[in-house]
Amino acid sequence: MRGLDIAKEFYLQFGKPMLEEQFADVIDRIAIGLVGEGSECLGYDDEFSQDHDFEPGFCLWITKEDEKEFGFRLERAYAKLPKEFMGLHRSFLSPAGGNRHGVFIIDDFYTHLIGAASAPIKNQHWLAIPPFYLRSATNGEVFSDKLGKFTDIRNVLLQGYPEDVRKKKIAAHLALMAQSGQYNYQRCIARGEFGAAQLAIFEFVKNTLSIIYLLNKQYEPFYKWVYRGLKELKCLGNIGESLQGLTEMDNSKENVKIKQKIIDDIILLIINELRKQNLSKVTCNDLDKHAYYILDSIKDEFLRNMHIMEGI
Repeated sequence: MRGLDIAKEFYLQFGKPMLEEQFADVIDRIAIGLVGEGSECLGYDDEFSQDHDFEPGFCLWITKEDEKEFGFRLERAYAKLPKEFMGLHRSFLSPAGGNRHGVFIIDDFYTHLIGAASAPIKNQHWLAIPPFYLRSATNGEVFSDKLGKFTDIRNVLLQGYPEDVRKKKIAAHLALMAQSGQYNYQRCIARGEFGAAQLAIFEFVKNTLSIIYLLNKQYEPFYKWVYRGLKELKCLGNIGESLQGLTEMDNSKENVKIKQKIIDDIILLIINELRKQNLSKVTCNDLDKHAYYILDSIKDEFLRNMHIMEGI
């Protein structure tokens, strides 16, 4: 049973009755769910996930004002819930709550993840937030939120990047793909710098993965889940095996040719999707030209005038 399902069942069996009995007058002011950091929030947890930070639990989000009114009482009530559920043990929670479960102030929860107590308004603020934090702020499930404040912020984030921000990020990653895969890889090989050549491959793969998520209008998860997340993507999610092959193959003379062919094929797939989404009308395979075309199409002057490689 996945962690998110365990959390929901733990809430339904013990959390909800506790709230209805002890907090009936304020229950409509409490948002409940499981969102944030941890593989269980992404739905990616497995048997290996249970070696740390894996326990039955859920989150309770309240406002600053409500924290002053009943926050301490809510924390104590949550801490008194059963210490074992479905064979899993809950860790000890201090009155201040746990790191991933327990009582959170809404403003503090979002500030921890996205650097502010509300959804970004300006494009440069969107650009400054690492994508895996945005993914952490929008994953999991909200079981109940009648007040709506927690969900209002979440719903803005779930809409994805503003289009100019998405374009800026795509342009930056394209430029880095060009630098690493279309230029530096072969130059490093020619110089006999095979370690540097492999670093160029890593850069190419890393930026290609980022672009795939952007083309799917999805926030990229933390790096250890990037390949896992590809399986859920409709657009180019099937090239994970090719990207993985690039990083796993050595740089023998024969493999260099194979790797360059894989790079070229991936670039063509990316370019075709750029055209399909009307992001670029450039007809050549030079990724730099596509990157600058997309950069020039950005309406926001601040973003458009940034360095091509900024914003990743």
